[in-house]
Amino acid sequence: MNKKLRTLIVDDEQDAVEFITSLIGEYCASLEVTGKANNITQGAQLIRENKPDLLFLDVEMPNGSGFDLLEQFPEKPFDVIFITAFNHYAIKAIKFSAVDYILKPININEFIEAVTRVILKRSVKSPGGDENLKVLMENLRSPQPSRLAIPTADGMEYLNPKDIVRIEADRSYSWFFLSSNRKILVSKHLKEFQELLGDRSFFRSHNSHLVNLRYVRKFIRKEGGYIEMADSSLIPISRNKKDIFLLHMSRFRG
Repeated sequence: MNKKLRTLIVDDEQDAVEFITSLIGEYCASLEVTGKANNITQGAQLIRENKPDLLFLDVEMPNGSGFDLLEQFPEKPFDVIFITAFNHYAIKAIKFSAVDYILKPININEFIEAVTRVILKRSVKSPGGDENLKVLMENLRSPQPSRLAIPTADGMEYLNPKDIVRIEADRSYSWFFLSSNRKILVSKHLKEFQELLGDRSFFRSHNSHLVNLRYVRKFIRKEGGYIEMADSSLIPISRNKKDIFLLHMSRFRG
């Protein structure tokens, strides 16, 4: 990448601003810091004036959140790496939307990895708006995130969790089986999706299987026990999870 990415830093902690600036200077030759701000008013002005490629954005600031800042820009022709001092309530929505974030205190390796992902993403797509950011803003407006961004071989797909029948592990990959009878291979571990979907209607019945309870057709006790799904697939259930599964099903209301 010959042209450096125009980069803004918006964080109410001046020490954090200077630390991010120093990390960019030392480790990120592809970035050029073109502006710094300590609140969303200054940040919004800088975005309009500088037209950045990348924004390092603090989640929580005294006069409003980073999301309040983004709401001012219906079109977002820039990438965002969120910065937050704690496991913020919005982290799940951020993960659901496949948007990068870094926790404070900032780990240098995590910082470099986040920047690298942005650079790689921009090298394979033309700038002009980040769909993941749009999905994030939609998810933040809902009581629960309603669109799950998943990376595929062709790019990114955005799924409603209600349309996922089950997810099956395949080494370091995961197969998504959808209610439309489609299946999608995703280059992420099953555990990551369990963490995102575990408080919804999903249950980890086995090391290799995460099932959506709304699609469970029946529980069959023979042969050690297994679950029959609405797509007629037969899913094993670990011996130590049978009672928990039956309890979940007895309470499940769809």
